[in-house]
Amino acid sequence: MVSQLPSEFKLIAHHFAPLSLGFPGAYELRDDAAVISPSPGFELVVKTDAIVGGIDFSLDEPADFVARKALRVNLSDLAAKGAIPRAYMVDLILPDTIGEAWIANFAAGLAQDQAEYEVYLIGGDMSATPGPVTVAVTAFGETPPGRIIRRGGAKAGDFIFVSGTIGDAALGLAVQKGKLTDLEPDQASFLMDRYRLPRPRVRLGPRLIGMATAGLDVSDGLVADLHHLCDVSNLAATIEARRVPLSSAARVAFAAHPELFSTILTGGDDYEIVFTASPKQKAAIAGLSRSSGVPITPIGVMAQCSEDAQSAVSVIDDRNRPLVFASEGWTHF
Repeated sequence: MVSQLPSEFKLIAHHFAPLSLGFPGAYELRDDAAVISPSPGFELVVKTDAIVGGIDFSLDEPADFVARKALRVNLSDLAAKGAIPRAYMVDLILPDTIGEAWIANFAAGLAQDQAEYEVYLIGGDMSATPGPVTVAVTAFGETPPGRIIRRGGAKAGDFIFVSGTIGDAALGLAVQKGKLTDLEPDQASFLMDRYRLPRPRVRLGPRLIGMATAGLDVSDGLVADLHHLCDVSNLAATIEARRVPLSSAARVAFAAHPELFSTILTGGDDYEIVFTASPKQKAAIAGLSRSSGVPITPIGVMAQCSEDAQSAVSVIDDRNRPLVFASEGWTHF
């Protein structure tokens, strides 16, 4: 129970202050604010996002996975902007069912990802709630001045690319809910892992600067997020369904349940990067894919908006027929 926990300040000093060591401006979390300055020749990029128990993760999810997902969804946004991650803050809002062991495990999850992604905790807050566990992270990254990859830089004729594979997380959520029971155990486990623990493309994103004309991470669903890019760029997009990259597990699920293609394209939580680039960059992007070890697939093209178009984003099948979806992607409200 929260009332049986040590004080907030003791919890911070014991579990979270060690995560700030190595970042002088954090002052070992002993002050009300931190100081963060970009490296010489860089500017700061800031992103905040929250995850809520029962909405963004299962209520029985281990605390270390909750911590890592909360951090990674923010690092994914920085990656899509071409930013190198440097530091983050955490707001941790807990119900009275949480004990110190959960908090210790949560901090251990942060420590694990700090080591992988070379970031530091520099502050945050703790509070209580009658509702589920809620975690809000604010992440700080840096890019060369004026080089951030915005949503609004795409041009007509640009190719559309996406990293990794699409649909795994949405299918993993279906598995977690007791659906797709005909998959092999290793396939089901792979898909669930993709939902539970995103793989932000933090090393790929900065290398897209100078190649990508626009981009963002795929969190709400490929169609919905590409629609966001279209809105800001004032363009339309056409995706060829057959080109959308699928993992082997997703292909098995799709072969058995063709109706899941809508879930694959609109389900969200992929945390891949969808971006646009000039056709002249296609060879360079293929080289980047090889050198980074991250698959990057061309899936469509940007065009001028058509007044009679049903949506800014069209998905066409092998016969050039448009596919229709009940929803383009996830929305909280």
